[in-house]
Amino acid sequence: MKKALTFVALFGVIGLFAAAPKQAEARPQYLKAFLVKYDIAEAKELKCGVCHGEGGKNKKVVSDYGKALGKALGEKNVKDADKIAEALGEAAKAKNGDDGSYGDLLDKGKLPPAAE
Repeated sequence: MKKALTFVALFGVIGLFAAAPKQAEARPQYLKAFLVKYDIAEAKELKCGVCHGEGGKNKKVVSDYGKALGKALGEKNVKDADKIAEALGEAAKAKNGDDGSYGDLLDKGKLPPAAE
């Protein structure tokens, strides 16, 4: 009986850990580099919402600008500041629909269209 209770308790603890919410994989280095290159006040408020949907709350939804940045980075979770700055430059060259490039928009102090 004692072994059975220990067994049930053990699986209960394992179940709690398995059901715990997953940690977000924040990438603050991207926002930091973005703010260094483009000092846009609205970006400071939006934070992850510059690239992600629902004001940054939905990380699965990425704007076209965010996709361009991801493509320019070439891999996930890049930490090298120089590589991030270079990728921001490449993403700025990407076309923003009929309005020219993202760089044109950002140089005017405007953020790219939000993710839908």
